[in-house]
Amino acid sequence: MNLLKMMVFLLLTFLLAACGTSVKRMEIDEVKDMSGRWNDTDSQMVSEAMVQDCLNHPWLTEFSQRQGKKPDVIVGAIRNRSSEHIATETFTKDLERALINSGRANFVASAEERLGVRDERLDQDLNAAPETRKAPGMEAGADYMLIGAINSIVDKEGGDKVVFYQVDLELIDMTNNRKVWIGNKKIKKFVDRRRFGF
Repeated sequence: MNLLKMMVFLLLTFLLAACGTSVKRMEIDEVKDMSGRWNDTDSQMVSEAMVQDCLNHPWLTEFSQRQGKKPDVIVGAIRNRSSEHIATETFTKDLERALINSGRANFVASAEERLGVRDERLDQDLNAAPETRKAPGMEAGADYMLIGAINSIVDKEGGDKVVFYQVDLELIDMTNNRKVWIGNKKIKKFVDRRRFGF
């Protein structure tokens, strides 16, 4: 009887080990398309390409010559109008990072972020030493706002599908609401559903 229990125990242990989850760490910049859906690689690639395109158009030189400084830019609403869930906050952060890292524009905190900073400033007014307090009313106003949308078209046939993404961004002058730059980036993916097991 003990031998039978031991064999059952060993068999169960083997089965559980065979069905276990395996995790392998990857490099952050390694591309691995699992489902064919929008992913971190798409977000980084699109944000860097679009910011590069945006900063290489005449509006930037014209602004710098006119104002004698780098423009202050804020990222506004990036809407997900695609057929899938996309974490637009991640894409927004990728845009912000690409703007800041370019060194060619200053970046202004979002409305939500500013609320937290304003609360801290009020707290400083009551609790911080006078020589370290930051006065209200000294915030940098944005010169331009970047807004946009992520759209997709899905074409399916049998076990295959093609997903087409189009990201449209617009840079708007905060003084007069003029659009000074419009850009788009397109990504097309072929997904073999049999291979991916959909």
